Amino acid sequence: TLDPMLIRWSDQEDPYTWTPSATNQAGSIRLSHGSEIITSIQTRQEIVAFTDQAVYSLQYVGPPYVWTSQLMGDNISVMGPNAVSLASGIVYWMGKDKFYMYDGRVQTLNCDLRRYVFQDINQLQNQQVFASTNEGFNEVWWFYCSANSYTIDKYVVFNYVENSWYYGTMARTAWLDSGTLPFPIAATYDHTLLNHEDGVDNLETGTAVAIDAYISSSEFDIGDGHNFGFVWRVLPDLTFSGSSSSPTPVVTMTLIPLQNSGSGAGKYDSDNVYKGSSYNITEEFTGQVYTRVRGRQLIFKVESNQVGTTWQLGAPRIDIRPDGRR
Repeated sequence: TLDPMLIRWSDQEDPYTWTPSATNQAGSIRLSHGSEIITSIQTRQEIVAFTDQAVYSLQYVGPPYVWTSQLMGDNISVMGPNAVSLASGIVYWMGKDKFYMYDGRVQTLNCDLRRYVFQDINQLQNQQVFASTNEGFNEVWWFYCSANSYTIDKYVVFNYVENSWYYGTMARTAWLDSGTLPFPIAATYDHTLLNHEDGVDNLETGTAVAIDAYISSSEFDIGDGHNFGFVWRVLPDLTFSGSSSSPTPVVTMTLIPLQNSGSGAGKYDSDNVYKGSSYNITEEFTGQVYTRVRGRQLIFKVESNQVGTTWQLGAPRIDIRPDGRR
């Protein structure tokens, strides 16, 4: 009879001997917290096992007990059997309503996108959720089905070095990190294998398509929002190194003002930033962009949608001054 909370192991280096005796190391452990074992993952010197309510650490101790279990966390959830990943010796996983990590102790990850993810996820398709890593960029990825979808269509990423989160829309069914390969490989629903992080365009269909790339700040203000701010100049800090766009790569910088937190965007101003002449060491770009934007709060956005364009944002400067309270 299947016991969903029982872990068994065979004799050492003998996958055919499962009956314990005084002359072998076969045996079993029954976990106590939860109703079924969901998944497990091997780490540096232990195996981390997940039930539907708890996290256990399994460590090899040799005869006569062979393996011992230790409860590491209770009232802990895991989204599904593939929602766990190992990166830099730390275990990360998606729970039913939050994200966790285990580095010797169980911790809740501080996630800025928690509401965004868990208010738009199909919990009935939790078995499809899978985690993956992109070690080249210090990232852990989770792919999942949005609330109205029965197939994977969204992802959320945690960068464990920068301690930052980002998200997007993309349908993938499997992922293999680069390892000894030059690029991570992912699979699509039409049975195509794709190299990720290769090139600057979307070649999923075999034809280069521009990637709609952007980064946007949260709302910022001056003086805790008591005064309006007037922006009259922006000094971009961009590099287009690696771009092959013709005649020249370009991004658009946009300043979006808000009169107050709930007013919505007002009249915004945007301008293009082009690549200038190249030198052996540095690249020269638009020196400054003049604007006329006024708002109690502002959003700064940089975006591009051009084949062959890649860019990296440095530390742009915004000249802003107080401009009254009404």
